[in-house]
Amino acid sequence: MTPPTERALTAPHTLQYTYKRSLGKVLGAFFTGLRDRKILGVRRRDGRVLVPPKEYDPDTAEPLGEMVEVGQGGVVRSYAWVTRPREKQPLAHPFAYALIQLDGADTPLLHAVDAGSESKMRTGMRVRARWAAQTVGAITDIACFEPAPEKS
Repeated sequence: MTPPTERALTAPHTLQYTYKRSLGKVLGAFFTGLRDRKILGVRRRDGRVLVPPKEYDPDTAEPLGEMVEVGQGGVVRSYAWVTRPREKQPLAHPFAYALIQLDGADTPLLHAVDAGSESKMRTGMRVRARWAAQTVGAITDIACFEPAPEKS
């Protein structure tokens, strides 16, 4: 005898965060820098620079606060290609999410790279920031990164 088919219980659900986080000194400086088309990191006691900046050293838990400007270009350390972007992703056409180590930074920043096609994307390639037309102090002020021109 075949057991009766059970209907799955379903319910609508919207994932959302109904709160706002205060930024504080370090992240406030980072986002103000983005508004001004600058990328800032924070220097650790050992001299290494974290981008994006953190309020506390991830190894020692020491408070951090010495902000330093890093380059707007860098190197792709790894990436994942997005063939079919979803509605709220940063680009409406295929792109890569990449870990980009900016010049002057010791840690990579996760952001989108608009390489044009998957065949043009590679680990080790140089990229540069493409800024949004209007900047407001958000991570989306960097619209994406794009391949940097080859030096001759």
